Amino acid sequence: MKLTICHLYPDLLDLYGDRGNILALAARCRWRGIEPEIQEVSLGESLDFTGMDILFLGGGSDREQGILVQDLMRREKDLRQAIENGLVVLGICGGYQMLGNYYQMAGGEKIPGLGILDLWTIAGTKRLIGNVVAELHPTALKIDSESNLARDNSELKLRTLVGFENHSGKTYLGKGVSPLGKVSVGHGNNDQDGTEGVRYRNVFGTYLHGPLLPKNPHLTDILLELALIRRGFDSCLTELDDYLETLAHKTMVNKLLKQA
Repeated sequence: MKLTICHLYPDLLDLYGDRGNILALAARCRWRGIEPEIQEVSLGESLDFTGMDILFLGGGSDREQGILVQDLMRREKDLRQAIENGLVVLGICGGYQMLGNYYQMAGGEKIPGLGILDLWTIAGTKRLIGNVVAELHPTALKIDSESNLARDNSELKLRTLVGFENHSGKTYLGKGVSPLGKVSVGHGNNDQDGTEGVRYRNVFGTYLHGPLLPKNPHLTDILLELALIRRGFDSCLTELDDYLETLAHKTMVNKLLKQA
């Protein structure tokens, strides 16, 4: 059993430990006897979305986003088709924003996004920085191969997300998408509506760095399970001893809630 994980633009989109998300996915595969094949694809290199199981886009500066969106635009049709066919995607910060309609700069200039997800980002006047606790949205807990939200992951031990945010852009969700979580501590998508991140089919977008997946092993397993289902494998992942990971997660959640 093998899963192919593609790290897109690893040399340009890798803020605040984002590369650790690839390490977490690979480790939790290996611990279960699943072979992780890691592909690193950068600017201008060939890319085959049909040959991958999980696509990861990390965070970067506004300048880098402008450059990379142009490169992604020529791949937009193929990426959109892969997403509609159930490709598992994780986008962090800039990688999350680029999947939307546009990023509006402080001066009013709009950097066009891929327009695959109905969301948009507007530059704010202050940076939204700090640790985050978010309650996972019910749709984020769904495991489904055809994006029909057919089966609930009811055995999930953790139903919160923790991470670190540092962004000035404010993201607003449109039609056909759901938030990834509801903010208990921190700013989230826009510091206004209490939402954090997005879920559409098997696409997950978020502002949480830190990196995200080592701090949230339950979300890591949701991504892996979705990828396995899409490939026609048995979706029941072997249970791991996550005592330390769960303890660390809960300790952070409790600490931040007390400080709030």
